[in-house]
Amino acid sequence: MNSTTSTKNGTWRNWGGTVGIRPAREVTPASVEELAAAVRKAAEDDLRVKAVGTGHSFTSIAATDGVMIRPDLLTGIRAIDHEAMTVTVEAGTPLKRLNVALAREGLSLTNMGDIMEQTVSGATSTGTHGTGRDSGSLAAQIKGLELVTADGSVLTCSPEENPEIFTAARIGLGALGIVTAITFAVEPIFLLTAREEPMPLERVLTEFDQLWAENEHFEFYWFPHTGNTITKRNNRSPGPERPLGQLSGWFEDEFLSNGVFQVANLVGRAVPATIPSIARIASRALSTRTYTDIPYKVFTSPRRVRFVEMEYAVPRAALVDTLRELKAMVDRSDLRVSFPVEVRTAPADDIPLSTASGRDSAYVAIHMFRGTPYQRYFTAAERIFVAHEGRPHWGKLHTRDADYLAEVYPRFGEFTALRDRLDPHRRFQNDYLRRVLGA
Repeated sequence: MNSTTSTKNGTWRNWGGTVGIRPAREVTPASVEELAAAVRKAAEDDLRVKAVGTGHSFTSIAATDGVMIRPDLLTGIRAIDHEAMTVTVEAGTPLKRLNVALAREGLSLTNMGDIMEQTVSGATSTGTHGTGRDSGSLAAQIKGLELVTADGSVLTCSPEENPEIFTAARIGLGALGIVTAITFAVEPIFLLTAREEPMPLERVLTEFDQLWAENEHFEFYWFPHTGNTITKRNNRSPGPERPLGQLSGWFEDEFLSNGVFQVANLVGRAVPATIPSIARIASRALSTRTYTDIPYKVFTSPRRVRFVEMEYAVPRAALVDTLRELKAMVDRSDLRVSFPVEVRTAPADDIPLSTASGRDSAYVAIHMFRGTPYQRYFTAAERIFVAHEGRPHWGKLHTRDADYLAEVYPRFGEFTALRDRLDPHRRFQNDYLRRVLGA
């Protein structure tokens, strides 16, 4: 995934091409003090304020016609505490830069998502996650944060200082203020052994509980129009380090998963009738492979084929039924789906607006190639997810509103009450937040 683009006429667009905005002005502060001053100036001018990262949200969560804050200069590591095993990093730092810097220090995050182009604040504020039996999202690894609130105040938040704000702002949707720094828990760097293996969908669903229980990190990709999946199991390893060979890694990750996949999707978009055949070929193209490497090189992978995405978290116990219903829906329809469906898990956490808040969760992510009509597929899938009390990923397409979300998030009212206190005049409001949180 590459970052966002800003056209010559001042229009900012996100990576997926689903959002385009023209803010009244852009501000790129070089310090927290400059950012706070920009918020105060926006209040004087009666303008809304939103911060943007690298634009990897498909929703308009960062959109504004007021002041757009770009954290491009708020990057880098502030401090590493080897005794407390924490790292404090500026909010605009890309995850890739953080991972590389930590590795140089012999440190690592415990878990992460499957791409690392996002900024740390954008990724955590929207609930970005990987997959894990025992380890949760990026936000669940936060030990402290710094927040600029609607009146321009700078708050330090942790379990000991402003604990109520800390609890909620780890996944704050940009509604409580602008995060300017994050302190993550880290640990000594370790090795992961990854085993990627084709497996029939029926076997994965039948053995899902066992596969989840036996592996620290389990995920799979189901190819619609087929009964095939690719599974991935990541577990800690004593070593030795055995990374992917340069040629084999390039062939599968770049040539097959990006280059050939891009061409296949272009063909499928032009001639939808070819998609089931392409899916059958694609689902058999990737072979079993095993490799051992440091965490970020195992957890993450390049994504160069552009798409749009919807993802819902359902109770983990409902995952198998959800997948069976999704497959039955695709099979009986005339939909042509060229992208695999991605399935991951996360343990329950204590963050009010986390998609795993208070319950063990399974994530089902559906995608369509950019430029391909996706609404019918997403609408039909969303009905299935909602029937299982699904919670939509805050950064991915969905149609839910505050009334629905208040039903599936037990602590929803706790979050909105805090928002009323911190931002009574809705300085950080936009149309998306109005829909999902209420006026």
